[in-house]
Amino acid sequence: MNVTEELERLRIVPVVVIRDPLRATLMARALVDGGLPCAEITFRTPGAPEALRRIAADNPNMLVGAGTVLNPGQAAQARDAGARFIVSPGFNPRVVDYCQEHDIPVYPGVCTPSEIQSALEKGLEVLKFFPAEPMGGPRFLKAISAPFPGLRFIPTGGIGVEHLPGYLELGEVVVACGGSWIAPAGWINAGSFDRIRAEAERAVAVARGERPENQAPGAATTPAMWNK
Repeated sequence: MNVTEELERLRIVPVVVIRDPLRATLMARALVDGGLPCAEITFRTPGAPEALRRIAADNPNMLVGAGTVLNPGQAAQARDAGARFIVSPGFNPRVVDYCQEHDIPVYPGVCTPSEIQSALEKGLEVLKFFPAEPMGGPRFLKAISAPFPGLRFIPTGGIGVEHLPGYLELGEVVVACGGSWIAPAGWINAGSFDRIRAEAERAVAVARGERPENQAPGAATTPAMWNK
């Protein structure tokens, strides 16, 4: 099973900001115990490479990648730390080139047809749709993906558990949804790992078709999913 297939099986990618690498393995264990053995460690903090390294070493069966990768140097740093995939907020051809040269899956961010066409020129088949909710959510993604049959997306940005059904209902268009609500930095800093485990369990249940608790008013609903 390749990385994209693993992401498709999980349907959710926890997007994680870690400031203290010493908390990384406890956070990862909470996700695994919650049934979600996956994490995108964002390169927004100085401790991110070490956090990724610790998770990859201590949890070899966990699918761990690097996010917010802005240049080839960070991509190399992430690869050396054990990242199995690379995610960037925008389309940087130099980052894509590095990843393709080193045979590591890369999912650059796009939100316009022109960016999508640039990614297609590189032979990419799965892209990050970012920022998903501010750009218009599932309705916008459905519209923008229509001219590109076969292209698939990982929506990320502003997504909460209540938004999952609307994206997953798009079927083959969506590989998985990325979200920071499962393991927010505040919970990690406070050592609230039981809370992270519980939130992972809830997200997994919703991805299986169960109705999210405390659904936000006005959030998209897809009744067909609740009956699965």
